[in-house]
Amino acid sequence: MVPVEVLGVRQQQGAGQEIVVLLLDPAAELVVPIIIGPREASAIAMAQAHLTAPRPMTHDLLRDVLEAVHVGLLRVEIVALDDGIFFAEMVLSTGVRVDARASDAIAVAVRTDSPVMCSAEIIALAGVEIVDPEQQREVAEFRDFLEHVSPEDFGPPEPGEGPGER
Repeated sequence: MVPVEVLGVRQQQGAGQEIVVLLLDPAAELVVPIIIGPREASAIAMAQAHLTAPRPMTHDLLRDVLEAVHVGLLRVEIVALDDGIFFAEMVLSTGVRVDARASDAIAVAVRTDSPVMCSAEIIALAGVEIVDPEQQREVAEFRDFLEHVSPEDFGPPEPGEGPGER
């Protein structure tokens, strides 16, 4: 497992207007984009911007339940990629591993300041190189964007789960 940085969420330009969460492996200078739904994008963006909803969102509730029963989230692991679907596990302080959609696990990790790890094989398969100065500038601009993003920037939530994950 390789530690990755959650760069944040971004709406891809193009025909699909897909929303992705970007995971950066700084050592390899590779970014792993995972397609997610607007609800999950909003949840991740809100947590990274340190915004809270008037009432707990699902990921806040899960964090609060773990805290109430004195169980910590040690880390999130992106463990498999099958037919474009990313699989994650939440590793709890009890040693229990909980199967999760990648976006949900990342949303909880961001809320609990827990590390996110990714299989080196997945990084090799799905990672996109960031080598030229233009791409590095885009990453820097994206980090700046995260400082000023709001959930409304991603439009209204759609029913169902986001594509590309389970």
